[in-house]
This record gives sequence, C-alpha cells and structure tokens, in this order.
Amino acid sequence: MSAPDRVDQPTAVFKTLAPRTPEDDAEKPAEESIPEPAESEESTESAPEGEPEGDRLKQAVAAWVATAAKTDEDGDEADGEAEDGDESGDEPEGRADTEAPETPETAEAPEAVEAPVEPEEPSGAAGAAEDAEEPVKAPEAPVEAPKAPEPSWFAAKKTAEPAAEAKPEPEEKAAAPRAESPVDQPTTMFRAVRPPAPAAPAVDQPTTALKLPRDLAGPGAESDSERTSTFVPLRPDIPAEQKAAKTPAQTPAPTAKPTPTPTPASTPKQAPKPTPAKATVPAPAPAPALGEPERTRQQPLPPLPPLDLLAELTNTPPPPPNAWRTTLRRVRIWTPLVLLLLIVFAIAQMVRPLPAPVLKLSGTPAYTFGGGALQMPWPGEGQGAVEVEGVGSMGTYGAQKPAPIASVTKTMTAYVILRDHPIKGKQKGPEITIDKKAADQAKAVHESTAAVKEGQTYTEKELLQLLMIPSANNVARLLARWDAGSEQAFVDKMNAAAKDLGMTQTRYTDPSGLLDSTVSTPKDQLKLAKAVMQYDVFREIVDMPNATIEGVGYIENNNSRLLLKPGVSGIKTGSSTPAGGNLLWSANTVVDGKTRRILGIVMGAQNAEQLSKKLELSLDYSYELIKKAQDDVTSASVVKKGQVVGYVDDGLGGQTPVVATKEIKAVGWPGLKVKLALTDGGKAVPHSGKAGDVVGTVSIGEGAGKVSAPVALQADLVEPGFDKKLTRVS
Repeated sequence: MSAPDRVDQPTAVFKTLAPRTPEDDAEKPAEESIPEPAESEESTESAPEGEPEGDRLKQAVAAWVATAAKTDEDGDEADGEAEDGDESGDEPEGRADTEAPETPETAEAPEAVEAPVEPEEPSGAAGAAEDAEEPVKAPEAPVEAPKAPEPSWFAAKKTAEPAAEAKPEPEEKAAAPRAESPVDQPTTMFRAVRPPAPAAPAVDQPTTALKLPRDLAGPGAESDSERTSTFVPLRPDIPAEQKAAKTPAQTPAPTAKPTPTPTPASTPKQAPKPTPAKATVPAPAPAPALGEPERTRQQPLPPLPPLDLLAELTNTPPPPPNAWRTTLRRVRIWTPLVLLLLIVFAIAQMVRPLPAPVLKLSGTPAYTFGGGALQMPWPGEGQGAVEVEGVGSMGTYGAQKPAPIASVTKTMTAYVILRDHPIKGKQKGPEITIDKKAADQAKAVHESTAAVKEGQTYTEKELLQLLMIPSANNVARLLARWDAGSEQAFVDKMNAAAKDLGMTQTRYTDPSGLLDSTVSTPKDQLKLAKAVMQYDVFREIVDMPNATIEGVGYIENNNSRLLLKPGVSGIKTGSSTPAGGNLLWSANTVVDGKTRRILGIVMGAQNAEQLSKKLELSLDYSYELIKKAQDDVTSASVVKKGQVVGYVDDGLGGQTPVVATKEIKAVGWPGLKVKLALTDGGKAVPHSGKAGDVVGTVSIGEGAGKVSAPVALQADLVEPGFDKKLTRVS
C-alpha cells in the first residue's frame, strides 16, 4: 500500500503550553517524547501577513474534515506511521506529546486527540520538504474519534481574534490544502515545517555511547571481534550547562516536521481528557558525540587483601583456614627470610678476617732428667741456695729469711757503680780523687780498709778492685759519695736497684755492710749475682785471688784459697758477728763443650769460735756444694732432629705439624724437669706455607743456659676451607 499524500498544514499561534496529565501517560506508555525545538516559537509566528488568521484556520479545518472519511481504510497505514514516529522519537529536538503551545481560546476548546491524517498532495517547496521528513509522532493503538463540535462556536471565536497576532509565513510553506467544506473540529497542535538544515542528516543518539558505529569508524576500522580494549583515564564530570555550551555545534539540528491533520474515526471513541498547562522546561542537553569516551562516576574501591584479590582474579574462593594451611603459609613466608639470613650470614662468615695462626706444643711440654732425685751436701746451719744460670735452681736449705749479710753488701755497691758508670773492654773508667774522709777512715782498726791518702787519684776500676778484693769499707763510702753526692743518697739508689731486680726481701742501710741492719735472703742475693756477673770487668775482678794497686801495694782476696780451686770464680765474702761467715760464690762447669755458670751462697756460718774461723767455715761449706754441682750438672738429648714438637693451629680447628730441624740437648741434673717453649721467633706465623718452611723456634731453659733449634712445617699449611669459615663461631 502506497503512503498517503502529505499536506502542509498551517500552524495556529498558541501562547501557552498544554501540560500532560497522568492519564495521557498511562494510555501511551511506550511513546517517547521529543523535545520541542528552540525555533518552535518562531515557526508558530511565521504565518503570512497578508492572509487573515481566521481564514487560514478555516481552510486547515476543512482539509482535516475532508480526510476524516479515510481514517478507517487507512488504519493499517496509520499504525505503520506510528512505528516510524516511535523511531524518530529519539531525536533531541522533538517531543510531540510533551508541551503544546496554546492560545487562550484553546483552554476553552472541547477535548481533542491526535490522530494520523492522510494529507493531500503538497505543492511547491513545502511539499518537497514534507516528503523528506517523517511524521513526528503516531499513536501505537487506534484512538477514539473526537466528538464533532459545533462549527459556529469555533469560527466565531477565531474571527474575533485580532489580526495583529498573526505573523507572516514564508512563501514556500504557504501552500493551501484542497478546499473542503469547513467543519469546526477540536483544536490540536500543529507544527510549522522548517526548511532542511545544511548540516549532516540526523543520527539516532544512544543514551550511552558504548562503541563507535562501523559507518563512522571508517573503512579500516576493526571488527567487533577484532577490537582491542583501550585504557581511558578517569576525568572529572562536566556540568550539564558547560557540556551543552560546548557541544551544540557538534549535534545536528533536527528538522521540524509537520503534524499530520487528524482524521475523525469511523466509530466514535472516548476522547482523552484535557491536561493542565505545564511550565516551559529548558531543552535537555544534547547527548555526547559517539566519538567521546564514556565517563564513569563510580569511585574506585579500596584494594582487597592479597588472598581475596587472588581468589577474585582466579574466580575461586579462598580455601577455609586450618592448622595445616596456616603452618604451610607460615613456612612459605618465613622460608625466604630464613634463606636470606643464611645467605647474609654465609657472606659475613666468608669476609671475616681469619684468626692469626699460633704455634702450640704437642705432647708433654717438659722433660725430666733421669738418675733419681739430686742429693746436695747442704750445710747443717745457716741458709743458702744453688742455681745453674739459665737452667734453674738446684735447691735451697735453711729458713730463707732476711738476715745480715755483712760485706756481701759491697756486691750491690759495685753493681750500682757499674750500672751508672759502665766500663767496657780494656777501659779503666774515670779517675776519682781520694777525699779527706776516705783517708781518715783508712786508719780504722775494727773494719777492713784500704790505705789510701788524701789527694791521690785512682781509676774507677782500681777502686772497684779495692772494694771487692780486700773489701775496703772506706772505698765503698768514697764511691757512694762520688756517684750520688752522699752516702744516704747512694743507699736509696741501692734499694731502688734491689727493687728493680725483684729482691723483695732485701733492705740496704749502708754501702759497706758494716751495719747489721742491712739484710737479705739467699734467693735475693742469687738474683743480684746473675745481674752483676753480666759485666766483664766485674767477673775479671772477682776472679782475682790477689792484685797490686799503685799507691796501695799488694792486696789479697779473702777467699783466695777457694779461688784457686778448679772452676771457682768469686764472688764476695762477708763476715761479722751478727752475720757470721758468708760467701756469695760462682763456679763454672763444662757441658757438651760449653761453659755453664753455677751460682750459690752460704749465709750464717756460726759454728766456730772466731770470726775468721766462721768465714773459713763458710768457704768449706761452699766448696762442697760447688763440687757436687759441677759433678751432677749434665746434658741430655731432649729433642731429636725431625721430631714433631708441635703444630700450627689456624684457629678454626686445623692443625699442621712442625718438626725440629736439629737436635737439642738440655743442661740439667738428675731429677730436673725442664720446660720446652715453642715460639714464633718474633715473626708472625703465615696462613699458608710449603712443607719445610721454618715457622718458629723450640727452646729449653732461659738466660745464658737457654738452648734452641728452628722448627719447620712437616706438611703444607693451607688456609681453612669454606665449611670451616662458615661454621666458625668466635
């Protein structure tokens, strides 16, 4: 069936809007309203100025009545046009059932309904414009025919309207419909036809721009299955007013479409009730362009816990917690931390400096000579001691308590003089003048002196000979004054020297020993003997049985009888009533081709009637001890060549053996226990080395009797391995 002819219907001038009622919305729920274009007011006022408004309205009503008879025959076509009206209802410019302009006369007009009309053939440009447009709106269901109103009432009303309210209409829209007998019909809303806009054809605007249509995307656009997602950052919402101001040029202006003239229905139907007037609402903002991305107004949610997020991504709920899962989770969490700590610990252990290697003895660090215990012929009175220099003590006897030592005190006097004024080689030392006091004391009867005269000069060595051989007290006091300025000052120096030598039980009160307040012990005197025998000039003097001094003459040693014995070499005698007979002696013995010095002292020999006899008794006691010591002092092979004497300890448990490079013989006597010492010889032990490298020294004894031999590595010395470095604690 061909579409009915459309007729350009002039639009009446209405001043007010007819609001919709809830009943109208209930009857047409599927209809969509189209907003009234902004140019509607201008269109309604475009009537031609030359033609009165009443005549023009009559002609329009007559045309509507003429077409009412065809309503029944064209019902199906009206339904089709209604569907087209629904499709075009999405246009942003038109809503036929929202707001209708109305004059004061329309408020009093009878009820009317909108119905599709079959307009006649249009003429001129107006007809061409109508052919290019579709009807704005059509009802989805047939509506009841309006009641026929009285024609005289409507015509009288319209003719009474002033002609000044009508406005001219463009010539292309002034085509008159076919003349029919005028019939007064209910007033409806008519819409003036607008000329087509030069803009692009209207496009149906979706409420939400989800994707760009293929015809706008271009021929090279991807298909729906090939489309890839694009991340669009959130942007702040733009107010509707600003959006409407920015996008009017982008939205094509819809073309005004004429409202078809309603046709009376073949059977009368109940007309809808008039709706109250509604206030004019502003045109809604145009929909966003299709190319504009959709904006979201939803705020981002807070991040989920890791397990919940993982469960959401994998679309599986988290497993219920239990003891096994909790333990497993803790193992997974703590295992990397423990491994990291172990790695850090291993690195720290590897970069830590290695401990310094040290030499340590292996086995027993001592050696005991065979032959049983030593049996020395100790005197039955007094006290004394014997010692092999560099080896050790052969024993002591007596109380070992401080006692007067008489002229043995002169040994300390000689030591202080030689310490402060040493004499080397063939030197004799500075010359010293005899003062008056020394000359006067030379005449004393109850003490041993040297016959010196005032003004004489003697060398230091000569005065030392007078001090030690005849034991001259006046010379001891002279040397004290020469060295320290006064006798008391010199005594102070003597006590200081004793303290330095470790003579803790010795006290000196005079430089000669005449006073019985000067006391000492055998062990302390042996300490002094070892120190003073280090001076060559002193050993030479005390080993002289007699001497001749110019100005004094011949002098003889008090122990000359003993000094003539083999191996006896001094040192000093001393006798007084409180002290008895005393002798500090020195003897030598040869062991393995080397001379060994034996030192001893006998104090407090009192078993005689005369003082000279007491001194002779001390000489006899001393000689018995000297002979026994010379006989029993021997040597023994303590360390053999190639014997393992110790090892190098690297500090981490590693031990590399070391061996002696030659034989070591120790000096001793029966029952003597000697100690071995393994030292680095003053050089640091290396962390690595080859077999045979010398790394230290093994020694036996001390002082002059000390014997030693180098030690070397028995095997290669290597640094500790990775396992030892890793497991070390300290």
